[in-house]
Formats: sequence, structure tokens, C-alpha cells
Amino acid sequence: MEPDKIKELIENGMSAEHVKVDGDGSHFEAIIVSNEFEGKSLIQRHQVVYKALGDAMKDDIHALSMKTYTPEQWQGMSN
Repeated sequence: MEPDKIKELIENGMSAEHVKVDGDGSHFEAIIVSNEFEGKSLIQRHQVVYKALGDAMKDDIHALSMKTYTPEQWQGMSN
């Protein structure tokens, strides 16, 4: 599994303003910015992403570290 494929799965599976995925083929790191995270706990945010990834999370991705932000939180990070 390539980082670009994971990025594509996330973008196709949920509404996201920004997705960046890096990794080495088995371990990945993702930054995801989405309105869907509004009012959700960290665990609920990760569940949204896992749902978007579907079976790839079980079969092809061995480790995924995520940083999830609402657009407002993301904007605050760049100031």
C-alpha cells in the first residue's frame, strides 16, 4: 500500500479539506482536516477515518498514526 492510495481512500470515503499521508509501505502517518470531526472525540474521529479506509485498514495497513483536526483547529495551527 502506498501513501497516495491511503490518501485517495480517505478523500473518497469522507469529506476532508486537507489530507496528507506519509509512510514506508506498512507504517503510515496521516494529517486529516475535516468538518466531520466537529464535536467528536479523538476516538470518534479515528473511527470516521477507519470507516473511510474500510477493509484496507484490516488487510493492507499495518500501522496508521493520525492527527485529526477540524478546519478551525487546523487554521489555529498555522497562526
